[in-house]
Amino acid sequence: MLHYALVFLVIAIIAAVLGFGGIAGTATGIAKILFVVFLILAIISFFRGRSV
Repeated sequence: MLHYALVFLVIAIIAAVLGFGGIAGTATGIAKILFVVFLILAIISFFRGRSV
């Protein structure tokens, strides 16, 4: 999940440098969503692992 977030972030940076603002904004939004999902899943797995 974190890998995909970083991939979309790199795509957003490259698109922004090349002047594709719409694509850069969309890729940035996707990267933010994937990063938040990664954080939520990491926190859940951390607490589930400690309770066993």
